[in-house]
Parts: sequence; C-alpha cells; structure tokens
Amino acid sequence: MTTKLTPELIKELLAETAKPCISLYMPTHRSHPENIQDTIRFKNLLKKVKESLSEKLTTGEITELLEPIEALGENKDFWNHTTEGLAVLRSPGRFVVIHLPVAVGELAIVSDNFHTRPLRRYLQSADRYHVLGLSQHEFHLYEGNRHALVEIVLQEDIPNTIEAALGDELTDEHITVASYGGAGGESSNMHHGHGGKKDEVDIDADRFFNIVSDTVQKNFSKPSGFPLILAALPEHHDRFQQVNENPMLLPDGIEINAQSVSIKKLAALAWEVMEPVYFKKLEDIGGKYQQAKANGLGSDNIDDVTDAAESGRVDTLLIEEGRIIAKRLRNKTTGTFEMMDLTQPKLDDLLDDIGELVNKMGGTVLIIPQDKMPSTSGLAAILRY
Repeated sequence: MTTKLTPELIKELLAETAKPCISLYMPTHRSHPENIQDTIRFKNLLKKVKESLSEKLTTGEITELLEPIEALGENKDFWNHTTEGLAVLRSPGRFVVIHLPVAVGELAIVSDNFHTRPLRRYLQSADRYHVLGLSQHEFHLYEGNRHALVEIVLQEDIPNTIEAALGDELTDEHITVASYGGAGGESSNMHHGHGGKKDEVDIDADRFFNIVSDTVQKNFSKPSGFPLILAALPEHHDRFQQVNENPMLLPDGIEINAQSVSIKKLAALAWEVMEPVYFKKLEDIGGKYQQAKANGLGSDNIDDVTDAAESGRVDTLLIEEGRIIAKRLRNKTTGTFEMMDLTQPKLDDLLDDIGELVNKMGGTVLIIPQDKMPSTSGLAAILRY
C-alpha cells in the first residue's frame, strides 16, 4: 500500500499533469494511545479537501477521486502500523501513500500540482543513513538521520530470514543444534555432528549474508545513496565484510545485536558512527563549492542562481536548513520577485521554488545546517557550465 520515497518518485510527482492534485500531510504515532487521534485528524483534513473540491467538481467526481483516501481512513491495520509522519497524494491517475520517519505539520492542499516540499526537504537532508541489523538467522533494516531512527517495513517479497532466503538449499537440516545464551541478546549455536557440518553452517551463513548484501544494495542503498551501518555481534562483522559488495557499507559499525537494544539506544549508537561521516560530507561539499566559485562555476547570488536554474545549469544546489525567503520566483515579464503570503510559509518560499526548479532540471539539492553553509544568502550553487 505504501510507496518508498525516492528521487525518482519526486520527479514523477513534479511532472504530474492530471488535475486536481490533493496533498495531505500529518504527524502520526507508532503506539497506543497516542495513535487514537490519528484517524480523527486524517478525516478532518479530508473534510477540508472535500470543501475545496466541491467548488469545482460534481459530487460523483469527488466520490471517485476520494475513494482510495476514504478507504485508507477506514483501514485499521494501516493506522496500527504508522511511523512518525504520513503523506497522501492523490490525482485522477495517481494514489501515493508514504510513511515518513519524521513528523510533518498538518496540511491539506488541493491545487494543479502536488505539494512536495516536505518530501523533498526530507529527501534532500545530507544526514540520512541506513542501519542493517544482522544476525546469523535474520536481518532488519532501519532508516535514520541525526534526529530519529525508524525500522523499515520490508516488502513481502524481500526475504529477511535465512530460511526464506535459502529455502530448500539450506544445509543445516543435517545438523543438531544446541542453543546457549550468547552476548548481546543472540544465542550462540553449538554444532554437533560429523563430516564438516560446522563448515556447512558457515557456508549457509556466507550465502545468507551475501543475499542480504545484494538485497539491501539493490532495494535500498542504490536507490537512496545512503551510507549503510552494520549492527551485528562482533563475530558477524568480518564474515559480512568478506561477502559484501555494497559500496555504501561504512567500514565502522556497531558491535551489538540490534534487536537486543531499544530503538533510541540503537539511534544513539548509529549516530556515533554516522556523525563524522556526515561532517566530512558537509566539509567536502563546502570545499567543492568554494573550488567551483574560484573557477567561475559557483554562485550564491539569488539572481544568478535563478538564471542558472531556469536554464538547467545548476548541478548541485545547497539550501540553508530552516531558512525561508518570503518571495516567489521572479516574474519573467517584469524581472522582479513577487512577495508571498507571510502567513503561509509552509506552502512556498523562494529557496524552495528554486530547489524545485533544480530538481525538475535534473540537478541535486541538499539541505545544509546554517553553520555549515558556505554562504550567507541562503543558497549556494555549483554550476555545470
């Protein structure tokens, strides 16, 4: 039912031509009793959408357009498995539901285009990463940033246990295994038998870890480009590193069974690994911008960057986190910037408009903390030419 948030999805949403486009955003909760209010808030937002649609559409058209959203509101299983935030996007030809690892403000918009700013802002954050919680028998995957970490609900066709991954090829059916309590919350298996059966168990582990590496790379690391942190018992780190071919796996990991600690503790341990990687990334980006500027291929002037964005010349755009410039994109007829409604900062701002334009033109946009920005104007662009 839910869709993975990727740069490709953003491009599809920005290119949507069918009208009207409905955009719903709201914070959600993982557990009872906090999540009791989620469906009520969702239906209140939907009521606002109906009121807006009634101005232009017939009752029948509204019913058809809102049918999947109405069904979502009544799906108890869906609301029992939410995360921190929710985005629901609907047009005559598209229905997208996205679970977000961070809370977003309540918003209900009906317009000619999807409102994608909350999605783009999250996707463009430079501090995001994945954690692979791995044991000899199963794996779990998490997504986080410097503020939060959430477990990813894997699709049914992704095998996350050794039995599902190896199936009939599993060789341990000939082995008697006695389990004893192990460190970090995972049992340590003692193998009894003859004829190299311990080697067969090692072979199973290697094959399972290789499948995990390939699965995570194909479905998560490659589409997102996020660094990957391994969380596993010490004896599993070397084995996984030996079979791993995922270039996003960081050399440093967490030596603990991820399932044996709270999500809060795992997040803290993960950020200890990720923080220096994040700071190095920001340093490299700033250095790349300064070099580009010295070569005449970098600018922090809003007029110049707007010109470059409109002509598709921006390769990478850095936007200051939390900064809002209360203007709309320049009117091409008059050459001036139009002032926006200061009471609606969630809907639009100049930096967001330029960022959206860069996205449409195939450029990369990154949200950077204020103290790491290489400029004071709110943006900095690295140009293609």
